[in-house]
Amino acid sequence: MKRFVFNNDELETAFQRDGYVVVDFMPREKAEEMKQKFFDTLPHSGGQITASETGFEMPEEITYDFSFIDKNTEYKRLVFGVITKELNLFKDKVINDYKVIIANYIRKTHEKGGEVPLHQNWAFADEKKCCTVSIWCPLVDATIANGTLQVVPGSHKRFGEFRGPMVPWELEGIKHEIIDKYLKPIEIPAGKAVILDDSIVHYSAKNKTNDLRLAIQLICIPKELPSLHYYKNPTTNDGKIDILEVDEEFFIQFNPWQFPTDIKSVGKVDFSYNPLTEAEFSSRLYGERFDIPKSAAVKKNFLQKLKEALVG
Repeated sequence: MKRFVFNNDELETAFQRDGYVVVDFMPREKAEEMKQKFFDTLPHSGGQITASETGFEMPEEITYDFSFIDKNTEYKRLVFGVITKELNLFKDKVINDYKVIIANYIRKTHEKGGEVPLHQNWAFADEKKCCTVSIWCPLVDATIANGTLQVVPGSHKRFGEFRGPMVPWELEGIKHEIIDKYLKPIEIPAGKAVILDDSIVHYSAKNKTNDLRLAIQLICIPKELPSLHYYKNPTTNDGKIDILEVDEEFFIQFNPWQFPTDIKSVGKVDFSYNPLTEAEFSSRLYGERFDIPKSAAVKKNFLQKLKEALVG
């Protein structure tokens, strides 16, 4: 049986159904404290790594500040330590024996806008065995106006099973249609958090206010499982994705546009790029999950139809 995320049955049921839940995470006073710690650590930032520095051209400019892709590894290590030291206790109250592998400050300013394109987070473990999660906690009230998180409910475990940098995304060509028709904005006060399955389709719009929109992100996996990193080397055309076994230090040193070296490989998976149409996206949205064995899915569908027949 696949591992539970929550000790609370109601949260688990809602999470498995929708791909996310909203929880009370930390007191508002703690959110204010964590906001101040952002400004205290910011002088150590080296600025963000850019794709152009490693020889790649990005179709879109990154307009949000994301401590995970800072040039200064010591700043990233400092941020990871500060956030995990302060927030591990809150994390452990809501999710069941998970460890943090990435800890981020995410900043959107009015000047840059800070739109985060529609995406799924990378896969950080074997998602047939577990759900990896992101805890997204705003340190200011998150609203539509300042670019709060928006999700496609029920889109988890339906798309992009093997996700990572340089892996082409099957929803890339229909991002605007999804943004226009399928998203649900989540407006929450500072200190509440959205816990989302990393495979859910999500997005956040520009900050259209004159104030800073600041949030913390914790990416967590079950303590007993290794963290995995899926990478498709753009210099090869072998139709394979490399599966690497990594740890927190890997992400401290990580550059998303460089091929990881001297990392333990645990295998490869076949990959072919099959972009979806909106009709295909819509039909798969509430369909079969890739983490449920086909035999189990058949059984589930049969039992559901039987239940409907009996009720009818």
